[in-house]
Amino acid sequence: MAFENNEKAEGYWRENLRLVLGLLAIWAAVSFGCGILLVDVLNEIHFMGFKLGFWFAQQGAIYVFVALIFVYVAKANTLDKKYGVHED
Repeated sequence: MAFENNEKAEGYWRENLRLVLGLLAIWAAVSFGCGILLVDVLNEIHFMGFKLGFWFAQQGAIYVFVALIFVYVAKANTLDKKYGVHED
């Protein structure tokens, strides 16, 4: 990966870090928030035969994490193209 100058490199890593931190915040909110903090409220809702709070704690957070991986790949590819460091 070769940047044209240091300003572009710093901009790229600043945007990449913002993207990663944003996605981690979403994952933390889903896994910790829905699986632990809001479990009592969510357990009153049933999803596929399970209490929703239990489902988020056991499977939902994992599904969200996998979905966020695909979101990161798409956004990172867009970011790479924006700064001219994408792979052919």
